[in-house]
Amino acid sequence: MDTKYSDIKPVMAQGVTLATVGVFLTMVLTGLFIHWISGIFSGIPSLSMTESMLMAAVMSSTDSASVFSILRTKKKGLKENLRPTLELESGSNDPMAYILTIVLIQMIQSGSSNLWSAGFEFLVQMSIGGAAGFALGHLARLGMNRLNINNQSFYPILLLAFNFFIFGMTDLMHGNGYLAVYIGGLVVGNSKIPHKKNVSSFFEAFTWLFQIVMFLALGMLVYPTELVPVAGIGLLIGIFMILLGRPLSVFLSLLPFRKLTLKAKTYISWVGLRGAVPIIFATYPLIAEVENASLIFNIVFFITIVSLLVQGTTVGWMAEMLGLSEKEPREKEFNLDLPDQIKSSMSEITVTESMLTVGAKLMHMPLPDNTLVVMIKRGERYFVPKGQTKLKDGDKLLVISDNEEELRQVYEELGLGNDYYIESND
Repeated sequence: MDTKYSDIKPVMAQGVTLATVGVFLTMVLTGLFIHWISGIFSGIPSLSMTESMLMAAVMSSTDSASVFSILRTKKKGLKENLRPTLELESGSNDPMAYILTIVLIQMIQSGSSNLWSAGFEFLVQMSIGGAAGFALGHLARLGMNRLNINNQSFYPILLLAFNFFIFGMTDLMHGNGYLAVYIGGLVVGNSKIPHKKNVSSFFEAFTWLFQIVMFLALGMLVYPTELVPVAGIGLLIGIFMILLGRPLSVFLSLLPFRKLTLKAKTYISWVGLRGAVPIIFATYPLIAEVENASLIFNIVFFITIVSLLVQGTTVGWMAEMLGLSEKEPREKEFNLDLPDQIKSSMSEITVTESMLTVGAKLMHMPLPDNTLVVMIKRGERYFVPKGQTKLKDGDKLLVISDNEEELRQVYEELGLGNDYYIESND
């Protein structure tokens, strides 16, 4: 719901390529490596090619939620449109990993290796999932707008119900529910719905709650004593995925995109972070009672820990080293939101010494027409200014304008760069 069409449109092709071709290549490369080294370690059985590919498929999707959490904590952005690229990839690559996992489990259970059947099922699930997500997402948008509910607290609950409906209905039609929910969220998040800010806040809190619950529940499935025997092979597979498997799949899948620099591709390779999703997918072989399912689960859990420790702690450092980090726009000081019905832009800026050279009074600021400074924060004091109000270095200004583009241009001329917060109601 937080992903804007305008952000992902320029990177749509490379993001979808990473989420499909990249995931597939990661599975193939890692699966071949697992098949090659399995059986070398004592106590670890030799895995068949299909079992090796299954283990690799389970781990083939990335989890960039942790990456963005780290970057936001350090107040760092990314150059070359890397943030929307990684956001699109991480949001849309789980369906591919899910389908590969399910197909490989079915192949093991049936004892067949019909690649044509697997390819056909992939196309059916992705096609139905995409179409259902788009159609049912618009149905959710219509429902949110047409139902007149007096208590605004029910709108997040209504959208949560639509969320389950989209997944369940798509699954009944033999489509991919994960993809449908993702696309449905894109549709609703980029549409006008009542109390949108409150709904978004609810889902952000809900997301964090369920991530905590998910990790807690998954942790209860693991016995630490069972991780020790798989530490050797798990460490080797983890290192291979970090240094070879993920980079090779990224560079190969992004060959057609020549505008992306070597540094950008290297960073995308490094952000192949494994999270909770691979562990969840690792429970599927257990449920299906696939041979060596416990071994697959324990190795996947161990590799996830390795990935979080190695890549998760170096995400910010790697961006700095490659020269791809930049300072994020400043955070909100006034913590106010415009109602959805008001089609204006609200921004916050900090007065600097250089800005005062054009004049110390508010009336001297070169603001566009239809722009008002409605409040000033000076230290811990808030007050409504007048044209004759004298500004001081460090004052925080709350600005509302009907001309966002011209306002951004003025901020650039004042030397603010991206050191301001701006929010618009489209």
